[in-house]
Amino acid sequence: MTSLLHTLIGFLLSPPKRSEKGLSQSTENALLLAGAVAVAVVIVGLVKGFVDKNLGPLK
Repeated sequence: MTSLLHTLIGFLLSPPKRSEKGLSQSTENALLLAGAVAVAVVIVGLVKGFVDKNLGPLK
C-alpha cells in the first residue's frame, strides 16, 4: 500500500515529459488554412468553368 502511495505521489510531483513530436499548433493551423484555401480555389474554379461553359452560348 505504501509503495502505491509513493508511486502516486511521485507521479503527481513529476508528471511524464511532453512529447515534442509533430508540428507546432501555429504550423498546423497554417497548413489547415492553406488546405482550405486550396480547396476553395478549386471549387470556385470548377463552378466558374461550368457557368462559363453553359452560359457561353447565351451571349
